[in-house]
Formats: sequence, C-alpha cells, structure tokens
Amino acid sequence: MSTTACLSHKEDVDGILSAVLIKAAFNAKTIILVDYPNIISTLDKLAAADFLPKLDRIFVSDLGLSKKNEGDFIDIVGKIISNGAKVTYIDHHDINRESIIALKKIGVLLIHSVEECSSVQIYNKFKKKLKPHAAFFAAASSLTDYMENKPIASAIVSRYDRQFLMLESTVLSYMISAKQHDDKFLIELVNFLSGMKYPHDIKGGFTIAESYARKVSDAIKKIEGSITKSDNIAYAQNNSALSASMIVNFVLGISEKPVAMVYKLKDEIDSYIFSIRGNKSCKVHLGRVVNQISSEIGGSGGGHEKACGAVVPREKLNQFIYLLDRVVAR
Repeated sequence: MSTTACLSHKEDVDGILSAVLIKAAFNAKTIILVDYPNIISTLDKLAAADFLPKLDRIFVSDLGLSKKNEGDFIDIVGKIISNGAKVTYIDHHDINRESIIALKKIGVLLIHSVEECSSVQIYNKFKKKLKPHAAFFAAASSLTDYMENKPIASAIVSRYDRQFLMLESTVLSYMISAKQHDDKFLIELVNFLSGMKYPHDIKGGFTIAESYARKVSDAIKKIEGSITKSDNIAYAQNNSALSASMIVNFVLGISEKPVAMVYKLKDEIDSYIFSIRGNKSCKVHLGRVVNQISSEIGGSGGGHEKACGAVVPREKLNQFIYLLDRVVAR
C-alpha cells in the first residue's frame, strides 16, 4: 500500500494550504509542519531508518533553502531517495542553479518557479487529482503571499468574488498565526480543509481571528514609537507574543522607507528572527541579498523579492542591519 508524507511550512497560508492540497491529491497520511529553523532536524528524523520503510513518497513544500542549509538538505534527501522513497520538492523561493542541478541529479522531482506561490504550483501540476474547490486554496495562498497578479494565479483568483476571497484568506492567515504553538490545531486544520471546506466552516475560527486582530492592533501601537530609521531601512524590535511577520508591513507603511524589518529574539538559539518587507521603490531582490548577507555572518535567510526572513546570531544584529542598509542603497 502506497504511503505518502508531506513536510510543509507551518507559518503561513501558502505552507498550510500546500499541505492541504497534497493531502487531498495523494491521500497523504503523514503531515508534518515546520518553521524554517527546524527544516533540517525534522527532515533528518524523517530519514531515520525506522521511518523510511513506512514511506514511499515524500513531498516537501514551501520550505525555501538558504546557503546555510542547502547542502544538508541535499544530503538528507539523497539518503531518503537511496532508501527507496520518491521525493518531490515544491517551492517558489530563490534557489541557486548549483542546488537545482544537485537536486535533479539525485532524483528529486523539482517543481519550482519564483513566479507562482507553492500552492498555485501544486494545484496547476496536480489539478486532475483534485476537486474543483481546490482552486480556492490556490487563490487564497496567492493572495496572502502577495502573488495574486502572477500569470497562473491571476486566472484562478478571477474565478472568485474578491471580497469573499480576501475575507476567507485573511481569517485563515490570522488563525494560523494565532495557533503557531499549537501543532495539534494546525494538523487538524489541514485535515479539515482537505475535505474541501472553507475557513468559515471552522468552528470558532472567526473568533480566533478577531482575538488575534486585537492583539496585532495593540502590538502596532506599542511598536510605533520604537521604530528606528536608517538611510534606507526602518526597523524595530518586537517584544510581543506575536510573530514579526504580522507587524512588519505596518512598519513599512508608517516609515515610508523602501525596506522595513521587525525582529524578535529567540533565546533557545541565541539569535534574532527577522521578518523583512520591501515596497515598490526597493530595487534589490530582498530574498537573494538577505540569503547572502545572513550566511556571511553565520546566520541564514531568504525568500521572495519583496518579502523574506532571516535568522541572525545575537551578536551580529547591528552588522546585519548595516550591511543590508548598504545593499538596499544600490
């Protein structure tokens, strides 16, 4: 009997709905949701000898690589494939050409484009295996990943009433953010939505989103007075319980700088977790330059052209801000 697992990003709509689509298309029995710092350790456990015989196909979705972890990723995936499991890697973050070649060489089925979010790529590739309702998940992911104007996504988004799509997508996004430390809830969310349900069908979902929206509003009020501005970047430390990604867009708008960053200290790894956003006046590919800079100072990072993240050692905080400010000025 075929047994499929899906390893996907836990922190946003695209990651969660990627898992939903894989579960729906391939009846994936094992769903594992991770954040970026835990990709390698989780994948390593999945490659353990007592686990692999139970799996014959593994999907890895919406988990972008960095210079710091791409070598380990390729090595572990190679081990998984050598033990008889097929691996499909689906992503839309920037990948260097050498890693693409290495992944294909070891037998990975690579579905990758920086032009469409992961869920859209999954839907487009496997829509014959999916019910028509699955298009809604692709549309919701593209909207919350700010990629709804891309070629495939725009055609899918146009099928839906925009207000309905925005409401459902935002509520889902807030639910996911509110429950980041509740893996049981997130797995149940994947299982529920894979039954081709809407976010509004989730019992208590709107209440969770409303409560989280109030927390976001309070956090923005507190952080507004602590924003620091350099020549090209605005940045602030987030001391609330909320993720930096929920606040950074507000800092970008308030500051009127090309790039905004919000960071939070994660004591267990002695590093700052950054969420970074750029507006239309930002001329560099943020995911690419953040990957480069963070790797050079012992951290990691990467992502989209205008939205990305980084993990930076505590003692390298000021150096990271200085280096990125210089790059953005080019």
